[in-house]
Amino acid sequence: MNVSNKYEVVIGLEVHAQLLTKTKAYSSDENIYGATPNTKTSVITLGHPGTLPKANKKVIEYAVKLGVAVGAKIRERNEYARKNYFYADLPKGYQITQDKTPICSGGTIEIKDDNGKMKEIKLTRIHMEEDAGKSIHDLDPFNTLIDLNRAGVPLVEVVSEPDIRSANQAYNYINEVRKLVRYLEICDGNMEEGSLRCDANISVRLKGAKEFGTKVEVKNMNSTRNVKKAIEFEVKRQIALLENGEKIKHETRSFNAANNSTISMRHKEEANDYRYFPEPDLQPVIITQNYIEKVKKALPPLPKELFQKFTKEFDLSDYDANILVDEKGIALYFNSLCNCTKNYKMAANFVMGSVKSYLNETATDIADFTILPERLAQLITLVDSGKVSNTLATSKVFAAMLKSNDSADKIATKNNWIQESDSSALSEFIRQAIVKYPEKVEEYKNGKKGLIGLFMGEVMKLSKGKADPKLCNQMLREILDK
Repeated sequence: MNVSNKYEVVIGLEVHAQLLTKTKAYSSDENIYGATPNTKTSVITLGHPGTLPKANKKVIEYAVKLGVAVGAKIRERNEYARKNYFYADLPKGYQITQDKTPICSGGTIEIKDDNGKMKEIKLTRIHMEEDAGKSIHDLDPFNTLIDLNRAGVPLVEVVSEPDIRSANQAYNYINEVRKLVRYLEICDGNMEEGSLRCDANISVRLKGAKEFGTKVEVKNMNSTRNVKKAIEFEVKRQIALLENGEKIKHETRSFNAANNSTISMRHKEEANDYRYFPEPDLQPVIITQNYIEKVKKALPPLPKELFQKFTKEFDLSDYDANILVDEKGIALYFNSLCNCTKNYKMAANFVMGSVKSYLNETATDIADFTILPERLAQLITLVDSGKVSNTLATSKVFAAMLKSNDSADKIATKNNWIQESDSSALSEFIRQAIVKYPEKVEEYKNGKKGLIGLFMGEVMKLSKGKADPKLCNQMLREILDK
């Protein structure tokens, strides 16, 4: 028996998302990634005596957006709190956050479980806070360097309930959160740059047990894959300790991506005393129901909503719909395309095939793609009506459309790519193909029906790719089966 089958994994995730505001959470300092170190700071960010913070309205709007999107309850009276602790890159010596009055309570994120079934992960809270600066350990062999550009950058922290039961579910959860914040355009979701960060609280317990096991927090994970690897390692480590009769220590660990392991950072024998108290320099923010409704009306179509539309209304498979909703720009382009054509499956194939290939090869964003949905729909109509073969459409016509503003019909006509569907012309091509391979005709008649592909290939060659494949295949079989 596999020892791991005795245990149940319990995971809760804390996801920090940096918000895409122009300025910081409580000052007018520019919020920008990659600037020269310590150039985006001010006396307010650094907490100099006599300075006063001021709440950024966009931060509140973005937090409400996220709360509405996950079905959370939005708090009316929002108070700020000070979280006090010392760290070298925390210039004020405290962080402005929310303690007992998070802006959002409850809500859910829907993911796929390990069996591919939908599962709701409940959220505890979403609250607003500011980021600390950044400590850099790898540029100087003797000193830690401090960049305070990030200090004061606005964050929302999304805290889940301990509802996640595997590393794979955690991976799916983070991907859903990242997709959602990108759709809402409140965070770019770039984990490599630190704009989306995740801490995982992991414990194991015997299956059927009601009490949670000892929780270990893992930090320092800069990709969804690393979150998955860290959890997989930590689960094996904890199970091995329990099987050896040892106790799991309540501690914070760091993930080492070089060997996919976790290493101890500090023990947590007692709860951290952050001495939370109400932030005296910021007035409470009142969020009215009218404001919430205004934000709700301005929300873009969300991934879950589009997935339902693509599968139910457009009759696409779950697989195709998932690929299409993965990126907001692609999903909205496809949605617009389906307003111009009713052949939804062919539209999906074009977007997932020719369009995405071109975007990937040229590093082009869908927003800069030159073929508008209405023009691509014209090409789909050409294929649908049998005027142009799918092969020609996805290669030559599509490529020509990228270079010209002409319609697909005009391009195909000008280049003599309109399919040959005249039966007399096709009969001549078929006759020539059969004459060329008399021995293969005999083999076909003796049961090798797969040879139809050989004759089809020859007809396509003779017709320079213009023969209507469906009609040609039908005529070929009728002649060969005589």
